[in-house]
Amino acid sequence: MNIDTGGRLGQVRRAGHVGAKLFLKRCAAVAAVACAIATLTLAAQTPRTVVLRAARMLDPVAGRIVSNPTVVIVGDRIQSVGGTAPAGSTTIDLGDLTLVPGLVDAHTHNLLQPEDEITPPVFTKSQAYRAIEGVAAARKNLEAGFTTMRDLDSEGAGFADVALRDAINKGVVPGPRLFVATYALTITGGHMNLSGVNPDINVPDPATLTDSRDAMIAEIRREVKYGADWIKLYATGTLRHVNRETLEPLPQVSLDDVKAVVGEAARWRKDVAAHAYGGVGARNAVEGGVRSIEHGWILDEDTLRLMVQKGTFWCPTLSVFRPEAGIGQPDEFSRRVVESHKRTFQAGMKAGVKIVFGTDVGGFPHGTNNREFTYMVEYGMTPLEAIRSATTRAAELLRMEKEIGAIAPGHYADIIAVQGDPLQNIEAIKNVRFVMKGGEVYVRPAAATRSGTSSQHD
Repeated sequence: MNIDTGGRLGQVRRAGHVGAKLFLKRCAAVAAVACAIATLTLAAQTPRTVVLRAARMLDPVAGRIVSNPTVVIVGDRIQSVGGTAPAGSTTIDLGDLTLVPGLVDAHTHNLLQPEDEITPPVFTKSQAYRAIEGVAAARKNLEAGFTTMRDLDSEGAGFADVALRDAINKGVVPGPRLFVATYALTITGGHMNLSGVNPDINVPDPATLTDSRDAMIAEIRREVKYGADWIKLYATGTLRHVNRETLEPLPQVSLDDVKAVVGEAARWRKDVAAHAYGGVGARNAVEGGVRSIEHGWILDEDTLRLMVQKGTFWCPTLSVFRPEAGIGQPDEFSRRVVESHKRTFQAGMKAGVKIVFGTDVGGFPHGTNNREFTYMVEYGMTPLEAIRSATTRAAELLRMEKEIGAIAPGHYADIIAVQGDPLQNIEAIKNVRFVMKGGEVYVRPAAATRSGTSSQHD
């Protein structure tokens, strides 16, 4: 019997060799794809390096202008100031501009619009609509050079400020780095109540009515649960509560009330900001341990001295009380408020109070926050101290001294550039031509030259 060893068996062997070759080719292809994916993944995970150059840089810590700075940024942080550009980096040359640390507005309302000062938005706008308005407001404020904002209550828009903060942090929408207070704590009949409304109609008030310490503590816990970064307390009433003869504001809380609020907030590692014009309410707020006083247009000298002793910060919010804000019709009362504000501001500077930049923007158009610098300097503050109030001192208020407020290694790459020298003319701070937040560029002049490659926002 003949066996054909070169026939079918040979075919099988040859087929095996072909299959092995195909298998090896496929393995090689898979390996190549895997290597390519790994390379792309590594590239995506490697932080990009950006170098900023300009004619000048304002160093608010040293209080001087630095010529021809080179700022090296890796990812969202500043790696170094000075030296040479690393190989493979992207260089942005801003020419004849001045680099300034990203500004901080420590008293804002991104969910409030100027028309809301006339008609309460709870009557005319849904919370969803107000959230959309907040997206537009946040972008305007960022493009004006404010890379960080403390948003001191949503003015009746619920927890939309938390949603806006989170959307910004996740890169869904552009905006400043936000620290939010959600609802404010007030009392029945006090500030942020909808007065003059038919009592038979159930209309939500813009703030939470907390008429006992137990209610205050419960509300703080609710706000923390849903994302509050700060707690806001109305320690005095609003302008309608002010005695027209003595200018004495309505005190809304006792010293023990404030201590209870501050104590509960501290348990959750939160600070308290107190709306307080002056008088007993303001003194209770300072004595009780709040971190900042808001407005304070009639703080007396004893309270100012107490603020210095306790290290309490003050956000004067000069802008919102000025007639240029367009809130209400100027009259003798509003004139007296502005005059008192100026005197108190000057007394606070003389006493050494830690004054922080805050505007109450939302009561007037978003993106015009820079007007506060003009008023601060008009009232006697130096341009350097005014800028420090919106950089280094504001960073201290927020407990972020090592992360914002200066162009320094390790800090967030929050940098703006302005036309001119703001130490010589404070109005230059309004001429914002470049905005970077966390290493991402949101505003850049068309004339800026650029070398290398980058995937930044434009």
